[in-house]
Amino acid sequence: MVSANKSEIIRKLFAAYMANDRKTVESAFTDDFRFTSPYDDEIDRATYFERCWRVADWIELQTLETIMVEGDAAFVTYRCVAKGGKSFRNTEFFRFKDDRIGRIDVYFGAAYQDGVFVQQGER
Repeated sequence: MVSANKSEIIRKLFAAYMANDRKTVESAFTDDFRFTSPYDDEIDRATYFERCWRVADWIELQTLETIMVEGDAAFVTYRCVAKGGKSFRNTEFFRFKDDRIGRIDVYFGAAYQDGVFVQQGER
């Protein structure tokens, strides 16, 4: 995934998730990659793939709504609809090192089941 265009790197990353292309996702991350979410604090690359890599066949639709890039940082907001009808919108903050992703911080949005808000609990 060598490209100077950060938006294109992000688009390719999200497409790789949907295609269950772990090799492409791994090649997009730096060796010292870090990931933070409401469930994970500064986990490393190996722990990320152990805890977070899931086969994406549960996602019916993924829409990248906004990609905002400034220098070596980017915000991405996307919406997903699961095959069971649950939908959610998240925002991720990316930090790049050259043309690879050095960190991602995820901010979860609300979830809905068939258009009705779903209270989120523990993972």
